[in-house]
Amino acid sequence: MCACRRVSFFVFKTGPDPAPRRKVHVHRTNMHRIVLLLSLLLVLAALASAQVPTSGNVFFGYSYYNTNLSGANECCALLNDRQNTNGFEASFEGKIVPSLGIVADFDGHYGSQSVIFPVCPVVGCVPQPCPNCVVPNGDFSEHNFLFGPRVSFPAGRFRPFGEFLVGVAHANANGIGTDNSFATAVGGGIDYRIIRPIAWRLQGDYVHTSLFGGPQNNVRISTGIVLRF
Repeated sequence: MCACRRVSFFVFKTGPDPAPRRKVHVHRTNMHRIVLLLSLLLVLAALASAQVPTSGNVFFGYSYYNTNLSGANECCALLNDRQNTNGFEASFEGKIVPSLGIVADFDGHYGSQSVIFPVCPVVGCVPQPCPNCVVPNGDFSEHNFLFGPRVSFPAGRFRPFGEFLVGVAHANANGIGTDNSFATAVGGGIDYRIIRPIAWRLQGDYVHTSLFGGPQNNVRISTGIVLRF
C-alpha cells in the first residue's frame, strides 16, 4: 500500500494587470473627469445666473454742471474761464447684490462760453482783425457716457450711495469745434423713499475730462425722480 501526497503549486505573476482590469480603471478615470466637468459647468451656470440683475432703479432729473473747459484749436481759439451750464442726467442701475450695482449713466449740459481768438503764426490760421478778440456767448454743450459700480445701503427711508464711473466725454463749442476724451467720475448721493417704488435723489460728482488739449475738473450736481424695480 502506497501513500499518496497532494502537492500544491503556487504561481506568482509579476507582469502587468490583465487587460479587463486595466479597462475598468480607465473607464472609472473617464467617469471621474466627466463628473468633474459637469460639476464645474453647473457651478459656472449658477454663478452666471446669480450675476444677472433682477432689481435696480432708473433715475432722470435736472443737472447743474460747472466746468473749466479750456483749450485751443489749430487757430489758437481759446475757451475762457469756468462756466455754469444746465442740462439733464439719466442713469440705470442693475443690482448684482442688494448693496452693489452696476450703473450706466448719461448726461447732457448746455450753455455758453467766451471764446478768445488771439493772432498767432500757425499754418492755416486766419489772423483775426485784432489780438485777443473775444466772442462772448459761444454755444457750448458736453455729453458724458459713464459706466461703473455703485455701493449703497438702506437707512430707514434714506439710501446713501457712492460710485466710481469711467467712460467718454464729448464736447461741442462754437469757434472751437468738437472733441472727445476719456472721462472719470467719483461721487455719491442719497435717495429718499416717497413710496415703495418711487424715491427722490440728490447727488454730486467730480467729473474729470481732458478736452481740447487741457484737463478739466468739473462739478456735477443732479436731482430728480427714481423709479425702483
